[in-house]
Amino acid sequence: MLDVSGKPTASGATEIGQIVASLDGVTKVFGGTVAVADVSIQLRAGEVLALLGENGAGKSTCVKLLAGVHRPDGGQVFILGKSVEFASPLEAQRAGVAVMHQHPGLFPDLSIAENLFIGQTGLRWKLDHRHMQDEAARLLTLVGLDVEVTAPLKRLRTSEQQLVEIARALSLDARVLIMDEPTAALSQREVERLFSVVNNLRTQGVAMMFVGHRMDEIFHVADRIAILRDGRLVGTEVAAELTRERAVQMMVGRSLDGLYPHNAAKPGDVVLDVKGLSCDGLFKDVSFQLRAGEILGFGGLVGSGRTEIARVLFGIDQPTAGSIAIDGELVGYSSPKDAMDHGVAYVSEDRIGQSLVMDFSILNNASLTVLDEATRGGLMSRTLELGIAKPFLDRLRLRFKSFEQPVSALSGGNQQKVVLAKWLATKPRILILDEPTQGIDVQTKADVHAMMVDLASKGMAIILISSELPELLGMADRMIVLREGVVTAEFSRDEATQEKVIGAATNAIVRQVDGELVAKPVQHHDERSHSPEKTTDSSLRRLVSRREFGLFAAIAAVVIPISILNVRMLSGANLSALAMDAGLLMIVAVAQMLVVITRSIDLSVAAIIGLAAYGAASTIHLHPEIGVLGGVALACAIGLAAGLLNGLIVTYGRVPAIVVTLGTMSIFRGINSLWAGGTQVSADQVPQAWLDMTAANIFGVPAVLLIAVVTLLAVAYFLRNTSVGRELFAIGSNPGGASLIGIPSRARILTAFSVAGLLAGFDGALWASRYATVDARVAYGFELTVIAAVVVGGIAVRGGSGTVLGVAAGALMLLIINNGLTLVRVDPLWLQGVYGLVILAAIGIDAFVARRAAGKRRGAH
Repeated sequence: MLDVSGKPTASGATEIGQIVASLDGVTKVFGGTVAVADVSIQLRAGEVLALLGENGAGKSTCVKLLAGVHRPDGGQVFILGKSVEFASPLEAQRAGVAVMHQHPGLFPDLSIAENLFIGQTGLRWKLDHRHMQDEAARLLTLVGLDVEVTAPLKRLRTSEQQLVEIARALSLDARVLIMDEPTAALSQREVERLFSVVNNLRTQGVAMMFVGHRMDEIFHVADRIAILRDGRLVGTEVAAELTRERAVQMMVGRSLDGLYPHNAAKPGDVVLDVKGLSCDGLFKDVSFQLRAGEILGFGGLVGSGRTEIARVLFGIDQPTAGSIAIDGELVGYSSPKDAMDHGVAYVSEDRIGQSLVMDFSILNNASLTVLDEATRGGLMSRTLELGIAKPFLDRLRLRFKSFEQPVSALSGGNQQKVVLAKWLATKPRILILDEPTQGIDVQTKADVHAMMVDLASKGMAIILISSELPELLGMADRMIVLREGVVTAEFSRDEATQEKVIGAATNAIVRQVDGELVAKPVQHHDERSHSPEKTTDSSLRRLVSRREFGLFAAIAAVVIPISILNVRMLSGANLSALAMDAGLLMIVAVAQMLVVITRSIDLSVAAIIGLAAYGAASTIHLHPEIGVLGGVALACAIGLAAGLLNGLIVTYGRVPAIVVTLGTMSIFRGINSLWAGGTQVSADQVPQAWLDMTAANIFGVPAVLLIAVVTLLAVAYFLRNTSVGRELFAIGSNPGGASLIGIPSRARILTAFSVAGLLAGFDGALWASRYATVDARVAYGFELTVIAAVVVGGIAVRGGSGTVLGVAAGALMLLIINNGLTLVRVDPLWLQGVYGLVILAAIGIDAFVARRAAGKRRGAH
């Protein structure tokens, strides 16, 4: 672990000033496009090298070359003077290269502690969770984050997740630390904390690279500055000898005047009139007016209520008090569509998560808000789409290859231009811009600022939310400042100063010392961590809040009334039969779970059961000398082979799992039909020991249920306590993040399919023993029941979360519904419909829980 307390570490042995890592004449080409050409930079021990350049200049490519994500097509990467060829990010990590990514490569469904160490533990069959949690608490203290490390990461705010990403980088024994836009989502207090950590790392001889766009931060933290333009290195300068004007000129190839152009438009009539607006827990009693042609700035710390007000103004959230009037008419809209109908547009601060569909083309994204206008005869018209979107994209000087290019292939600045074009296409009267220049280069910032002034000159009313104080001071005609959800000050352009705004936002005494602003901070509600706080909730309360408790409560709600209607529900014979069926379903359901948590699915699972069941039964009929163990081993081998085939096609063939397993389902069924040839194996054709395998009772409990319990416990241990098990959850939670930190996703997904096939084959052997008579139609249609059990059990269809206990409860609930409806004489044909309704209800519950969790996170801001 990297010790930032000042104690010697492996990296601390490096001599200050020594070149630790370097790119020497590297070139990288993607599909004929040269990303970087002949770039040479050096990272020295105890120094911070800032990497500057416009979006698309090659900064991210340089980061990924050092981090092992890409390999150079020309030139070399050196670590401590030795040429290296990293095959993966994991190899780079092992060589001492740590990266803080711009968009955290974290896993929302894993715990905070696991996020710090996932991918670093190697292959272990017993993870030391207690040690990880203790070390995680220490590292989080270093970056100023006080949260419960066992809580899921998804409960944290975006800025707090960025701090976790920083702590993760510190957890590595890093000789080299690369910070790629680490401050984009951080408050000023959190930025200062990061810089104090950087200063500590300097003394230990860690070589650092800082990639950013905020000039204040660049010149504050950097010792040297390397500047890229169009994929080439323009030069490397000592920070103290380089002016900001010269840095900008080197980046864009010319001087950049008018970064904050003055809005000369005279404010017109009041367009938006907000009075006493409140939203419980977020902000209260907010009042302001916005005039046509005016740019109104919202100042304040991250979490002060700025974004929350914007969300209410756009109809995403509903106010609890106050009024909103547009053109003097009171409005109350229940959705963003209503707000758009009133001429309001909102550019969210989260362009990737909330503003763009990353797999869609530029044109599709730019026309999303005006689909009605882009259709002819109910069909999308490319001509109409171009006519709507192109003028705005041209106006913003979008850099792209074609309109069909996926928006994910664009740089951050160009992605932001697509977002702006999308909303400008609605021709709004009120435009709300939430951090519109976050994470984009100075040229794109200038383009956005020029666009704002141009729109204001044509009468558009604009609200600008920004964490960059110079931007607010330079662009806003008037500014309101918020603290803890309350408006604390309002300034005109002439009245606003950095001292006044910071003082109103923090309630601190602000003064200038040697040309720099110094504040005596006062900790406020928004400056404390609002993430999962260390709580003293009782064990009972935590138990009740678990999904599994709800499932068992639902089971009781089904069992009790049916038992009253038919006492056979609780009879020994019925319970024994139910237990045996439950055992079979639980085993195959937990097999399906292994696949689903990786964001895949196996529709062939029932066909594998059928193939394994007939294969084992027919073989033991023809060759009884192989015995029970031989029959079970054959069934497992059949299942393993089938699962391995599925996994290989999905991972190395890169074919979607639903397509692969739909095809192999038919193939396995066909093989089984040919093998059976229309015959069946009956109970009198197999040894009695084969039938006794599941028919036996141990202490009154059916053996098949005990076998299932042992299987489930083994899988639960594997998923909870082994590195491979936790990595399966990580892959499902964030596939891109898993690749960034070097988790071998293909191998892990292949393992999941193989083990799932093995368990399905094992289940086939038990099935053949349980039901005795076996033919080619064994388990036909059973895949729907299996998938239903998994979904009802709380395994997220998007992957990354769920528990074995939940799967067991889901399987039991479905069987009890089946059994109960049969006992009360409901037509069996209704059962499939009931399963479908149960699946929809389970997915609806998951969606409701996710929305509530998201609401709580917003409330924590």
